[in-house]
Amino acid sequence: MSRLAMFILTALCLTIVTLSSNAKTLTFAVVPQQSAKTLAERWQPLIDYMSNYTGLAIEFKTAKDIPTFEANLTAGLYDIAYMNPYHFVVFNESAGYRSLARQRDKKIRGLIVVHQDSTIQSIEDLNGAEIAFPAPAAFAATIITSAHLRNNNVAFIPRYVNSHDSVYLSVQRDFFKAGGGILRTLNISSEAVKSDLRVLWESKGYTPHAIATHPKMASANRQAILNALIALSNDSSKTSILRKIGLSEFVKSNDSDWNDVRELGIASLSRPHL
Repeated sequence: MSRLAMFILTALCLTIVTLSSNAKTLTFAVVPQQSAKTLAERWQPLIDYMSNYTGLAIEFKTAKDIPTFEANLTAGLYDIAYMNPYHFVVFNESAGYRSLARQRDKKIRGLIVVHQDSTIQSIEDLNGAEIAFPAPAAFAATIITSAHLRNNNVAFIPRYVNSHDSVYLSVQRDFFKAGGGILRTLNISSEAVKSDLRVLWESKGYTPHAIATHPKMASANRQAILNALIALSNDSSKTSILRKIGLSEFVKSNDSDWNDVRELGIASLSRPHL
């Protein structure tokens, strides 16, 4: 090989290495409805698929609790985030996050659960009770369920326990008479916990969680990630990846898809009496 050819080859290799080393790792954050360990185990296969499909380096992230997740979204720390409908409405406006995808033909519903052996048969039986919720701004599990209780003149004392899993576990162990949750997280709870719980009330449906991206994400990367999500949804050999996180196929979304949530007129994340 001539010296010129060797020089060109070496320069090319160095360029490739430099570009590779300078490639930004994208963070994909998941709202901490469950423990960090559980979320990582369930979501990593999806993130691996997205990374392999797009060629982008994507890293799983979550937070210790929902308020910390909210603070990180406020600061724009996540490149991609799976967030509840209320979070999307808030952070679409305040931090500029843009919707990318959502589940096809799915609605999110708030649930109030009680112990399977509980004598409670109606929400009126909860008057004066302490009720477990994940966090003040958990959309369906807290905001919707709390509003229903208040609208029916049921007085209650909210107790925030950081995650959906903690809600279900605390009701199963009789720490609280009832708790707020959603069907997806209840369905993927451990069989030991789920079998001890009973759904007392279920809300109407709203546009579900969003996968949204930071406003500074390159359009090409957004499109590549969307392509990966849609390809995964259409690949019958990969259904276990979505089943593991309790989701079904994804479709492209628009920011306006969450207008049903905007119409509720929820003003801010500060909701101390929910």
